[in-house]
Amino acid sequence: RLAAGSRHSIYRLAEELDVSRTPAREAVLRLADLGLVVVEKNRGVVVVGVSPQDVLDVFELRVLLEVPAAARAAREATPELAERLRVGLDAMRAAADVGDEQAFTEHDRALHGFVAAASGNVRLEEEIRRLRGSIQARGVSTIDTSRSIHAVAEEHAPLVDAIARGDASAAARAMLEHLLHTAELLARQVGGGAEPDAGWPDRVRVLVGVE
Repeated sequence: RLAAGSRHSIYRLAEELDVSRTPAREAVLRLADLGLVVVEKNRGVVVVGVSPQDVLDVFELRVLLEVPAAARAAREATPELAERLRVGLDAMRAAADVGDEQAFTEHDRALHGFVAAASGNVRLEEEIRRLRGSIQARGVSTIDTSRSIHAVAEEHAPLVDAIARGDASAAARAMLEHLLHTAELLARQVGGGAEPDAGWPDRVRVLVGVE
C-alpha cells in the first residue's frame, strides 16, 4: 500500500510490479482519473490521501446524480426492473448472512447500477460508477466498521420497495437518506472520529429539493 503524500516514479513502479512501462502508465492514468494520484510532469506520481471533505464532495455529486435517477427509475419502473432489484437485495442479504464482504460489495454496486441504468443514460451510469470507485478504491468502507453489513443491506430495502411500487418521491427520499448516512459515517471514519460538517446534509437536501 502506498502512503498518502508519497512520490513515485512510473518507471520504478513498473519495476516493482514487474510489468512494462506502458501498462504501468495506463494504470497510473486510471488512478489519476479516480483522484487517487496526481501526475506531476517530470516529477512523478503523488499518492493522494482522502479527507472528510473529499468524502462529502464525492457524495454530494452522487446525491445530485443518484437521487433523480432513483425517482426516474420509480416513474418508469417495469416488473422486470422491480424483480431485478428484489433479487439484488436478496443477494445482498444472503452475502451478509455468510459474511462475504466481497460478494456483498459486488451486489451493492450492481443494485445501484440497475437504478442508474433505468435512466437510459449511459454517461450517467459511467459517472456514478466512477464516483463510487473514487472512494472504494481508497479502501474506505463503512461495512463492519461504522455499521454492520446487514444494516447496509437493509438501508436499500426502502429504495427497492419504492421503485417497485412506482413511488418516485419515496424512491428519491430513500436514496437520499442512504447516501447521506453513508457519507456522514465515512467522513467521520476518515476523520478519525471527528464530526463532519454539520450543515452539509441540509445544504445537500436543498440542492436536490428533497426533504
